[in-house]
Amino acid sequence: MEHAWVHGGNPASVAIELIVTLLYVSVIIGYTLLGLLSSQTYRPWPMYRYLCWYAGCTCSVVVIIGPFAAAAHSDFRIHMIGHLLLGMLGPLLMVLSAPMTLLLRSLPVSLARRLSVLLRNSYISFICHPVIAALLNTGGLWLLYTTPLYTWMHEYTVVNLLVHLHIALAGYVFTISLLYVDPIAHRYSYVYRAIVAVIAAALHGMLSKHLYIHPPAGVPVGQAEAGAQWMYYGGDLVQLIIIGLFCYEWYRTTRPRQLDVKTALDV
Repeated sequence: MEHAWVHGGNPASVAIELIVTLLYVSVIIGYTLLGLLSSQTYRPWPMYRYLCWYAGCTCSVVVIIGPFAAAAHSDFRIHMIGHLLLGMLGPLLMVLSAPMTLLLRSLPVSLARRLSVLLRNSYISFICHPVIAALLNTGGLWLLYTTPLYTWMHEYTVVNLLVHLHIALAGYVFTISLLYVDPIAHRYSYVYRAIVAVIAAALHGMLSKHLYIHPPAGVPVGQAEAGAQWMYYGGDLVQLIIIGLFCYEWYRTTRPRQLDVKTALDV
């Protein structure tokens, strides 16, 4: 049986931690350089977007390597906090950092146009559809915690890596399907996205209650109850932030415009 890398000490775990660390450093440096270089041509890239990117990437990497990841391997409460960081808070922060907008304004015009064409292809449009993104995100969690997949991810390195990758990507895609911070090829109405967001939040809450009563195999009852509460209340907190941003965007695009009417007194 192949144990997950978080036990550490073997060549595979060292290699994985090295690759993830290099990837983390690369995306931090790359984003910073793109922001600084593009600011010489366009208006300065906002500081809060830098901070969102740094915080979002950090939320993701601590769940995959290091002492937090090792603790999550044996403690369901830590595992569930990691789920919130990797699948919800981290993606939200990275979406708010608008990485695609930064990339598009940093590339030469010809490359930016090619990237725009790529972003409009049918596959990306399909997975960015709000319903599909919600199925990948929330449906994936139901599959993880109600099948033997949760046990396998703690026994096999490949499964563990794939599950973490799926949670991070699905969380990011689901967030961009609701919040249009970056350019997106196919836009859906606010009402449509709001309905999807409510249903997805309800399914997330139902799963946490299910885990409270039916812990995954091998998880002690006390840890399952505490982990389910983290999932329920922590998930609600992140979802409230998303809903608040969503409503602000909705209000900003639909508020009545102030009429620019000049009267005789203005002359």
